[in-house]
Amino acid sequence: MESALDYYAAEALLAWQVELGATEAILDAPVNRYETPKEAPKAKVAAPVAAAQSAPVKQVEVDAVAEARKAVKGVSDLDGLQSALTAFELCELKRGARNLVFADGNPAARVMIIGEAPGRDEDREGKPFVGPAGDLLDRMFGAIDMGRDVPLSKDAIYITNVLPWRPPQNRDPKPAEIAMLRPFLERHVEIVAPDVIVVMGNIACEAVLDRRGITRMRGEWAEAFGKPVMPMFHPAYLLRQPLAKREAWADLLSLKARLEDTA
Repeated sequence: MESALDYYAAEALLAWQVELGATEAILDAPVNRYETPKEAPKAKVAAPVAAAQSAPVKQVEVDAVAEARKAVKGVSDLDGLQSALTAFELCELKRGARNLVFADGNPAARVMIIGEAPGRDEDREGKPFVGPAGDLLDRMFGAIDMGRDVPLSKDAIYITNVLPWRPPQNRDPKPAEIAMLRPFLERHVEIVAPDVIVVMGNIACEAVLDRRGITRMRGEWAEAFGKPVMPMFHPAYLLRQPLAKREAWADLLSLKARLEDTA
């Protein structure tokens, strides 16, 4: 059952109360905030020692992208990469998510699909592309005789996301979050070593190709991570815009032809 108030919603409510001035606990007796004081309050001057003790500690800024690169350095397999992601503490999304959503499908597949970020269903199950969008994805690739549960690598697909943790309220990932986790995605591609990458949706295009505009980019082959890349509409978009399934079918046929040419 979904929590009625998640971490980020609770944090936002607390910040709102503090902004309104609700920063005190309940007192023993009521206080009339509208009563005029008999004399103006005098400013309190803290003693030098006390002031020094209460001085805020200077926080050292951390380069999250550099730390991510350190985290993946020397990682050579998927188990190690998943462990590195699990241990990575600099992404705030981790605090509000239920599960790390790492990957699904056959790691030996020729096709690696990169989605955007987990939604509610993915966060609950810890797998990418489940629920209605996942069902449509499976039907789309099943139409060209491919799937995530296919044992033969030539017909299999392997699926992951740009972000492994669900953003609060399913909001779009922030550029800083994409940049922070890109080293993990890049190493993921290096380990799986697919023949072709499929990026689904604007967020995936931004993370992999450093561009947005899926309606213009879809169906046009590009290159990233040393691999051919096919941008496609995200299944969630196709559920909202069924007429776009015609373009998605054309992209699937282009993908199939590319695989047959390079077999």
